[in-house]
Amino acid sequence: MPRTKGDHEGRRRDVSEAVWRVMATRGFAGLTLRAVATELGATTGLLTHYFPTKRALLEHALDLLEQRTMARPRRQTGTGLAAVRDALLDILPLTPEATDSNRIWVSSWDAALSDSALSADYARKYAQGRDRLSRRVAAAQELGELPPGDTAAIAAAAQAFVLGLVVQALLDPAAFPPHRQIELLDAYLAALTARPDPTPTTGPGHDGPSESRGPRQGA
Repeated sequence: MPRTKGDHEGRRRDVSEAVWRVMATRGFAGLTLRAVATELGATTGLLTHYFPTKRALLEHALDLLEQRTMARPRRQTGTGLAAVRDALLDILPLTPEATDSNRIWVSSWDAALSDSALSADYARKYAQGRDRLSRRVAAAQELGELPPGDTAAIAAAAQAFVLGLVVQALLDPAAFPPHRQIELLDAYLAALTARPDPTPTTGPGHDGPSESRGPRQGA
């Protein structure tokens, strides 16, 4: 490694960059000490100074992923429904960087599902995301841009929709290029803003207003 022995933070940054590159190209299934060492041009012995176990490497990788995700520039085009749209667009793999992040997140689900502690941590992260989205939904409702309703349920459904779209875009990018992802999201949001038509009071199978009826026999 090009840095001096005493530059511990610099070395750690180098290691983190190597971990990120391995995850982006091989996913979590390919994240091993040997793979990171090869990417770094170092020995596995050097890496064990930072990660004595595979679990330590995994935890660092997840921390790194969360830091990268939170540090990514966010869209801020407006308030209300525009802010809801921004939050959902920020999740989608619309750029090479966002695609790498999403590939890593999705590939990490296997590790999380097999580890109860990681599962709980992931559940917490997604719950926090729903809470943030709920606040934006509530603001859109206050502005009259979304109809009244359970903000938590709306946020949960929107999160589920966009995560499903992420998976489809990663598995079949030709069928779900960025412009198609945006079209589908906008169609979903348009359906959320639609208000049901008033229930008709007349028509086939319905009686008209009581005053329009003829007099009752024997009245």
